[in-house]
Amino acid sequence: MLVATKLSWERARTLPLRAEPYEMKLSWLLIPFILVSGASGRVAQSTEPLEQTIHYLIDYVASSNATFIRNGSTHTASEAAQHIRLKYEHFKKEINSPEDFIRLSASKSLVSGKPYLVRLTDGKELRLDAWLTDALKRHQSETVL
Repeated sequence: MLVATKLSWERARTLPLRAEPYEMKLSWLLIPFILVSGASGRVAQSTEPLEQTIHYLIDYVASSNATFIRNGSTHTASEAAQHIRLKYEHFKKEINSPEDFIRLSASKSLVSGKPYLVRLTDGKELRLDAWLTDALKRHQSETVL
């Protein structure tokens, strides 16, 4: 182990760097943790491009058998998907993640501030943003690295 003394820089550069055996073992034990923590900044990050994920979510809405409720009026899955697509085009420059897409394009009315709802075939009503977030999580778990 090199200890700072009055050695010149030139002399210090030529000294062999030797680690004690326990230091070497500790280093080797830490490498997997460093690699895992550094390489996995996020849990289960999808490799899919943002645009593709957004199209998946819009298609998910369009192909559902659910009824969508916006400002108290019911809409078909096709109508809801078209509305979400238009809002996506409006907010496209502000959307940097699938969560941004859901928050800006598929969560609430810009006119009334009321949340969008989805009525499932069993009659259960959910907030559209929560329903799409669940769909996104399932989709991402299927498309991870």
